[in-house]
Amino acid sequence: MNARAALAAAILAVASPAFGQAPAAAPQAAEVENPPAGDDVIPVPPVPPRMTGGDQYDRCMDMLADDPAGADALATAWRAGGDAATHCHALAQIELGNPAAGAALLTKLATASQAEPSARAELFGQAAQAWTMAGDAPQAIEAATHAIGLAPEDADLRVIHAIAALAVHQAQAAEEDLTDALDADPKRTDALVLRATARRALGRLPLALADVEAAVAQDPQNADALLERGILRERMGDLAGARVDWQRAQDLSPDSATGDLAEQNLALLDAGPRQ
Repeated sequence: MNARAALAAAILAVASPAFGQAPAAAPQAAEVENPPAGDDVIPVPPVPPRMTGGDQYDRCMDMLADDPAGADALATAWRAGGDAATHCHALAQIELGNPAAGAALLTKLATASQAEPSARAELFGQAAQAWTMAGDAPQAIEAATHAIGLAPEDADLRVIHAIAALAVHQAQAAEEDLTDALDADPKRTDALVLRATARRALGRLPLALADVEAAVAQDPQNADALLERGILRERMGDLAGARVDWQRAQDLSPDSATGDLAEQNLALLDAGPRQ
């Protein structure tokens, strides 16, 4: 998954009345109940994890980014390709804008595959991301749970599970996942921002602010971290600080879900106090 899009989706998932209880005279930050399912949220990384080797499989996987229709045609015609062909076909479907179809194929493949547990965990992880993109958080959580069962030390899978959990407002589960991920790698900026989002949803604002401050310290140009810090500052009454963060987030990422939410929040600040 595009990491920035995943973070924005998770922040959007809890940018709801659960956090909009700002000081009495302050406008609420933008309220969005569900994460976006746009073309920018693609659970196919630039170099997708591969199940196996072979010229045909490598060729199919290499086509995904630039020619997903060609990759899909190649995988479909590759009758002897087995799991490798199914994997490429599933990822091509996701790239073509059919995440539910791709997720179903990946889930079926991960369930039936005789590959090593680590490879099956990757497949379940990709399925979870695709289910999230399709807007089916329960299926995403189920797939991510299977993935973690196969590879419990994999921090990436914990983050994937947390994103799905946040989409259905399971903030406590998300916080636990992200704490596990950060125990494995304390410098993961994405996990810090997501844990801040989860802790905000749980009302643990000082802890959330500490997480997002650490994320901004590590990456001062991280638009998602600035968006989240702005939301927290708004919740805590620092409207001037929120404005600075949201303006910076919009400047850094103008054509994205992150930039859009920052713009909405700035508009609400400009509108002045609620009557």
